Amino acid sequence: MTAAVTAPVQPRLPAAARRYWPLGALLVLVPAGLLLAGGGSWPAALSADLSGPLGSASDWIIDNRDSHPLFLYFFGHISNAVVLSVRGVYLVLLAAGWAGVTAAAGILAWRVAGRRLGLTAVAAFAVCGLLGMWVPTMQTLALMVVAVAASVALGALLGLAAGLSDRTYRALRPVLDTMQVLPAFAYLLPVVLVFGIGVPAAVLATVVYAAPPMARLTALGLRGADPGVLEASASLGATGRQRLLTARIPLARKELLLGVNQSIMMALSMAVIASVIGAGGLGDRVYQALASVDVGAALAAGIPIVLLAIVLDRTATGARSRTGSARGRFAWAAAVVAAAVTGRLSGGLSWPEAWHIGIAEPVNRAVDWMTAHLYSGVPVVGGTADWAAHFTGWVLDPVRAGLQALPWWALLLLVGALALLVGTVRTALTAVAAMAAIGVLGVWDASLDTLSQVLAAVAVTLVLGFAIAIAAARSTRVERVLRPVLDVFQTMPQFVYLIPVVALFGVGRAPAVAAAVVYALPAVVRITTQGLRGVDPVALESARSLGASGWQQLRQVQLPLARPALLLAVNQAVVLVLAVVIIGGLVGGGALGYDVVFGLAQGDLATGLVAGAAIVCLGLMLDRVTQPTRKET
Repeated sequence: MTAAVTAPVQPRLPAAARRYWPLGALLVLVPAGLLLAGGGSWPAALSADLSGPLGSASDWIIDNRDSHPLFLYFFGHISNAVVLSVRGVYLVLLAAGWAGVTAAAGILAWRVAGRRLGLTAVAAFAVCGLLGMWVPTMQTLALMVVAVAASVALGALLGLAAGLSDRTYRALRPVLDTMQVLPAFAYLLPVVLVFGIGVPAAVLATVVYAAPPMARLTALGLRGADPGVLEASASLGATGRQRLLTARIPLARKELLLGVNQSIMMALSMAVIASVIGAGGLGDRVYQALASVDVGAALAAGIPIVLLAIVLDRTATGARSRTGSARGRFAWAAAVVAAAVTGRLSGGLSWPEAWHIGIAEPVNRAVDWMTAHLYSGVPVVGGTADWAAHFTGWVLDPVRAGLQALPWWALLLLVGALALLVGTVRTALTAVAAMAAIGVLGVWDASLDTLSQVLAAVAVTLVLGFAIAIAAARSTRVERVLRPVLDVFQTMPQFVYLIPVVALFGVGRAPAVAAAVVYALPAVVRITTQGLRGVDPVALESARSLGASGWQQLRQVQLPLARPALLLAVNQAVVLVLAVVIIGGLVGGGALGYDVVFGLAQGDLATGLVAGAAIVCLGLMLDRVTQPTRKET
């Protein structure tokens, strides 16, 4: 009997060494590259000029918009469907009158979420009328009902596909990143070229922006379903469709409701931007007020947007299963009809002008006082202008200088190494390709300037967001107090608080970062709180029985088990900060944000789309270096 010949065992690196070898290579290669090549921006020979092709595409759309079959029989039908839907909802609201709409909102909220929310809904619509914004509120509500319904439907379908298929999930990630990161101002011009100025363009632009959160959270909920429940369902002979309807979707209910919440918030946050292309309603009132630097009038139109968001959010997330009798439903419907008829007989469909209350003048006086007393000269702490100057000088300037001092190839190597630390070779190649595409587009220096602002804003957002979310997850009272504050931050149009921010911090990159943090913080807090609260209570009880302190439970149990939600929070921080980078361009942030705004204002498709594409590439790169794709071993 002959002995089996065995191949010599090849020595393998330890797991930690295999994981961190890219970091070691980075520490060796980057200093060597700096010594050999010095500084240097992206070579001009590797850049491509896209102004010609994009200009030709713009001209073709303009020349063929009224005659080509693509526009007549496809885009035309979409436009007509949107117009008819919005008009139908608006006519129903007008026919119901202010009394009927207020009663219907209160009764609907009462039935699905309780008496307190019913009273809140009535008070919210009453405030809209008292501020003299009833008709604009109805216009915005009609547009938002259609936009949110389309966003939720589209997002749910995409999330369903991504939640059930790993391949579809990987394919949809860059699509969702592009939809959410591409600034609205960048795709407003192409949308207007195709659909013209008006309601269809506004609704479709809102859907593009508001559908991704629903898709992401739907996929997160479906993919995070308890494997034990799914296995038990399969063992009982349930088909794939039955497992989806009876196990996966019920288990993902919290994520689905959170997705609806985020779609509502983001749709309403688009109200002002959509007014630029003819949406009308409250957004148009805000835009006109800010054009004349009237913060009070802008706030009077911004408050109804927040109130609409609160009512729609509470109605969506507070909904619970209630099976009322047909007689009960008939009684509620009869009450709504009676309220509508009473309102018609009492004097009209719109809110009575005699009941209006003006808040513009007191608000403007308060803004003037804040500017005069807080901008500078505050004892001990200094003024807000000093804070902005210190943040710019100590954080933003060094980060931008460090990024621009690196050779282009060294920065690509850095991006690839960071992506390898958390993902696979494919992930690293995607990140490097996204960064290289920025150089090919010819906006390398401007992109690094924007990247420095984004990194600073994301860091501040995550530090504040995680700290606030931990407090909210550990205390129901804190969560209840924070919820309306987060609603205001997320739904108040950025243009409304833009003037006070500029008045307090001046013009520059610091106020741009502040605006981005205010906008991105609520989503981070909500998602993180949801993830921490969703940790299995059995695991926490086991940790407590072993004598773990509250801090140990958080660090060793809650945070590791909530890792998917934390990663999603990081992702949302990145994409939301990038989505607000345009606002930075309006207040002195410069870089890519200014290019996008300039392109829209001048009708320059090439400048706006190239800068928007660069922002998308930044988002794709940051997603790949922050979202692990490799399974831990």
